[in-house]
Amino acid sequence: MRVNLRLIRKTRKYSEEFKREIVSLFESGKYSVYQLERLYGISNPTIYQWIYKFSNFNVRGQRIIEMKSSNTNKVREMELRIKELERMVGQKQIKIDFLEKMIDIAGDDLKVDIRKNFNTPPSDGSVGTRKK
Repeated sequence: MRVNLRLIRKTRKYSEEFKREIVSLFESGKYSVYQLERLYGISNPTIYQWIYKFSNFNVRGQRIIEMKSSNTNKVREMELRIKELERMVGQKQIKIDFLEKMIDIAGDDLKVDIRKNFNTPPSDGSVGTRKK
């Protein structure tokens, strides 16, 4: 015996308040249509229908184009990042110069060369010496 199985299509009903909330999230710029689609599991055309129906800014017959951040914004962000990194490098260089000067002053006061001498061989550690 063969069973006739059909997919039952379930339709969802959304309240007007929910639809307006989705449209307001889109209009505020917090989420794109694609993000809302993924977040709430609502199809792309459905969200656009709600935008045309409930939005104050979008009119039917006009195409909504969502642009990713433009190249000028990316360049501006990268320039700000470069300035921040240059500032950090400058601060580190000032700190290095300060510490080197402190080592020189301490060496002059103590009459000892505090800087590491690269020509000396490494010590054997704390191993005691053998008696002959």
